[in-house]
Amino acid sequence: MGERRSGLRRLTRQQFLALGAGAGAGLFVAGCGGGPQNNPAVQGAGGDGGKTYDGPKVDLAFWNGFTGGDGPYMRELVEQFSAENENINVKMNTVEWVDYYTTVPSAVRSGKGPDVGIMHSDQLGTNAARSVIIPLDDVAGALGLKQDDFASLIWDAGIYNGSRYGIPLDSHPLGLYYNKALMEEAGLDPNKPPQTRDEYEAALQELKGAGIQGSWVSPFPFTGVLQWESLLWQFGGDLYNGDVTKATFNSDAGVEALTWLVDLVKDGHSPKDVAQDAEYVAFQNGKNAFHWNGIWQINAFKEIEDLDWGVAPVPQIGDEKGVWSGSHNFVIMNQQPLDDNKVQASKVFINWISQKSIDWAKAGQVPARNSVRESQEFQSLEEQSALAEQVDYVHFVPPEPGIGDVQVGSFDLAVNEAVLLRKEPKAALDEAAGKADQLLQENREKYQA
Repeated sequence: MGERRSGLRRLTRQQFLALGAGAGAGLFVAGCGGGPQNNPAVQGAGGDGGKTYDGPKVDLAFWNGFTGGDGPYMRELVEQFSAENENINVKMNTVEWVDYYTTVPSAVRSGKGPDVGIMHSDQLGTNAARSVIIPLDDVAGALGLKQDDFASLIWDAGIYNGSRYGIPLDSHPLGLYYNKALMEEAGLDPNKPPQTRDEYEAALQELKGAGIQGSWVSPFPFTGVLQWESLLWQFGGDLYNGDVTKATFNSDAGVEALTWLVDLVKDGHSPKDVAQDAEYVAFQNGKNAFHWNGIWQINAFKEIEDLDWGVAPVPQIGDEKGVWSGSHNFVIMNQQPLDDNKVQASKVFINWISQKSIDWAKAGQVPARNSVRESQEFQSLEEQSALAEQVDYVHFVPPEPGIGDVQVGSFDLAVNEAVLLRKEPKAALDEAAGKADQLLQENREKYQA
């Protein structure tokens, strides 16, 4: 990310872990019970929901995982906010997301965590149930935010046990990146990326005829599992049942989705045993024509001078449109004793950034607000606006407590084993579904759901 200005400090892994002493043992904050009735932060946190702050000067610690090309964009916003607000100084720390989610709960419990932070929508339930974060219904009310302002899924993802814990900032779906030079080499129109199953499979055959493996399949979560999830939804399936008590990803839809991916390997459109990030590197190096990856890669690819590429919505391989997406949400941490001044200042900060979401979109995101997405300024962002066309059919992992552990212990493994040709898709998914059901039951007991 290059040289950083004052006000932004990137923690080393060792420094970050040191902030949360006892990280392995202290994952539960203020008990396991979720919801506002068990959250002491609900009482006494006054203010007007983020419109103004007239208290004494405060320093806010703002943590997030924007360690890539999106980091400088958020840094600029943070510095601008601090310059415009004499009595609120925001210090931004960044750390890799995987460390962020394992350490923030302990850091908050020890009183050494952030005041305000960013969390993905699928992490909100876990951290609300642990009372790591506080409800923000008053912020949504003060900002005049309502469901009609957002795609319904983005809006609903911030709610846990009937209370809002996240203020949505964006969504970040997968897209289809296409290498124009390789398409031309195979006789394909470089300005017409395939958008249907027939078009995609026909293009792969043309690429194969030109000696190009056109669609590399990763056996890892980034990007193979995200691709499989998108296909699962396209074939009419879902990860879990309605109340997230049972896995359903081993349905006919899930098997068909995984089989389609595996067949790309068997038919020679992808190498076998693709290493972590090898599909991404191959795309940059002119070896992989079609690459399914997140919107966050837009700015990274723009920095590669000799790469001739484009991006489009993921193709519809199944019977309906569908694509995996995540969403960043602002949260306020439940540090005890809760400092009302810092809570109110944090709400003002969230309010301000929320109104600057067009600037954040330039980092490679789709703004959460409909009005910003529909603005001419956003439409002028060619790549982001192309992927924003998917907003009405994005799918999120449900924000249930502990849901990330279920994924890691079940279908991540199934996709890995099937893509590596070690197990047949149905057998891999059936075994994973059994593990998932057990983990879901353990989570219900752990989080008293």
